[in-house]
Amino acid sequence: MLPDFPWDTLAPYVKKAREHPGGAIDLSVGTPVDPTPEVVVRALQAHANAPGYPTTIGIPELGESVLKWAHNVLNAPRGTAFLPTIGSKEIVAGLPNLLGFGPGDTIVIPEIAYPTYAVGVIATGANLTVTDFPESVEQPVSMVWLNSPSNPTGAVLSEDRLREIITWAQSNGVIVVSDECYFELGWDQAPTSILDVAVNGGDLTGLLAVHSLSKRSNMAGYRFGFIAGDAELTSRLLGIRKHLGMMVPTFVQHAAIAAYRDDREIITQRERYQARREILRSAFDAVGFDIRHSEAGLYLWATRGSDCWESVAELAELGIVATPGAFYGEKGVNFIRIALTATDADVAKAAHRLNS
Repeated sequence: MLPDFPWDTLAPYVKKAREHPGGAIDLSVGTPVDPTPEVVVRALQAHANAPGYPTTIGIPELGESVLKWAHNVLNAPRGTAFLPTIGSKEIVAGLPNLLGFGPGDTIVIPEIAYPTYAVGVIATGANLTVTDFPESVEQPVSMVWLNSPSNPTGAVLSEDRLREIITWAQSNGVIVVSDECYFELGWDQAPTSILDVAVNGGDLTGLLAVHSLSKRSNMAGYRFGFIAGDAELTSRLLGIRKHLGMMVPTFVQHAAIAAYRDDREIITQRERYQARREILRSAFDAVGFDIRHSEAGLYLWATRGSDCWESVAELAELGIVATPGAFYGEKGVNFIRIALTATDADVAKAAHRLNS
């Protein structure tokens, strides 16, 4: 049985925050608030007349632009295979099933993790194991989820750690899938992709990476992502997804091409998030929160050493909504997640309320 949707339990605190005279400031769900780049919007509009069905693999120009970006930004080797997805959440939730895992398989997720990793495993009936050290699991492992930069903690896996995991996995026939949707938002530490030749030596056997345009290009409403890496695995996924009719609309594909071909907008967006990060970090630090990890990504991972729901309740009294760390596993119960995805005006208001 699947767990209850965690954000439903946050509703009473959202209600309390809305009762604040100045209204609620939502620092919980990381949904983009800044404009979608104009170059992307123009591409979408230019290709809106799309009467025919798209293909599951996408138009050739899409693969070319994504793989060029992956080579230039992720340092992925030539021969990397690619498959578009309808956003990243559907592939995170569906990948264990698409790869044919079920009862008798063991799938490992991080100790503090995006809840959908567990949901995808539970839905298949596979054995769910929670650990940051998959090589220590006694029973045979079928698949491992990594998340770097992490949602929620912002932690980044080092090159040495990635090499260790890849070496172990390839020696034991284990598939490793790295969720790297926040890759271009490194602050204190630059992330390394599992596709980087520096950590895999050019051998992508059993390795897959998940990426998305939702956060890096303010395109959450477009629902575009991709999975890339091992050619044999992506071919298997393509065959299944053809049967399921999982296709990215043609006009969204053209929008994605425009996003990956343009470097200027991601720089502008990074600057926005960095400014908000500095304001919020200073404000929460000033009222006794200890910011842990948070080297990259769109969140601050903060604690006062008390139960996360106490912190959520205190912030709701100020009209601020934060996410309880308990949503992400037992090791998150004393933490809250603070999103940088609020407008400049709301970030300034939140800082003022905290320090008044």
